[in-house]
Amino acid sequence: MSTRPLRTTPRQPQAPLVDVSVLVPAKDEAGNLALFLELCEAMIRAQSARYEVVVVDDGSTDGSWALLQQLRTRFDFLRPVRHRAQRGIAEALRTGYLHAQGQVLVFYPADLQFKPEDIPSLVGPILAGESDMVTGYKQGKYEKAFVSRIYNGLSRTLFHVPVRDLNNVKAYRREIMAALPMRPDFHRYMIVMAAAQGFTVTEVPIPLYPRHSGRSKFGLSRIPVGVLDMVAVWFELRFGQKPLLAFGMLGAALFGVGFLAGITALGWLAATGEGQRWVWTLIQTCLLLGSVFFATGLLGEQIAQQRAEMRELRRELDELATRAADADSLDAGTVDPR
Repeated sequence: MSTRPLRTTPRQPQAPLVDVSVLVPAKDEAGNLALFLELCEAMIRAQSARYEVVVVDDGSTDGSWALLQQLRTRFDFLRPVRHRAQRGIAEALRTGYLHAQGQVLVFYPADLQFKPEDIPSLVGPILAGESDMVTGYKQGKYEKAFVSRIYNGLSRTLFHVPVRDLNNVKAYRREIMAALPMRPDFHRYMIVMAAAQGFTVTEVPIPLYPRHSGRSKFGLSRIPVGVLDMVAVWFELRFGQKPLLAFGMLGAALFGVGFLAGITALGWLAATGEGQRWVWTLIQTCLLLGSVFFATGLLGEQIAQQRAEMRELRRELDELATRAADADSLDAGTVDPR
């Protein structure tokens, strides 16, 4: 994957007007939005790269949307987008991506536990062409540090991604969002899935502060959800393209257990003249479950084939869209000759 530096100046007339888009999912954050955007304004003024802030109101009921309409007249870099009902962070990030113009995207919460002044340290390695993704690791007191250590430890063990904190603020090239499949809570494993596709990742320290206003939307009930999501991502990365490999091995193992049990029972019968009824029950169970696993694997192979064809179709459509855009730019005399 490309890690060449992104140009920040100068730009052709038809080039995107934004270098970095900060995507901000916001659910009932009316108490934080004004200060968050004021801090964003101070940060943006000190940068040479061009920024926009896409705040996605995720079905707020505390007046966040009305406040964003007022703030839009005050901050020209603000692009508010609204979900009429709550869809979750992953959907909010996807919506923000679809409305963003920047080639570098940043996932940043609005609760001010992370200050906008630290955003440039996240995007710096990407703009310099040193990395495709940058994730922050928390510096400071964290109430859920124990849970976070377990989560990150399990993730590093399963996925072998060389970063300390996978579930934190992050910056990434726009093409990463385009390449990843859409799924609930995917933002937690965005780094893992992107790294599996060959994108490079690095990390930088990001200070953590107490929440400015409101309360956290996440409790202990999210732990089992996160663990199951982790298992699902592991299976997807390891066997998603070859499901028969997983289910076939399970089926073969059960057939082997049934075969060995049968041989043992026959040997026992020959030696003692006594049959073992429970062994025949075990053999039947192994044969039945083994057959089910094999059938599931074959069905999974058909689904994997359909997914592969969909990916290829999307790649071809993207290439056609790119060629059409290049042709339009050539007609207009504004194409970048690189």
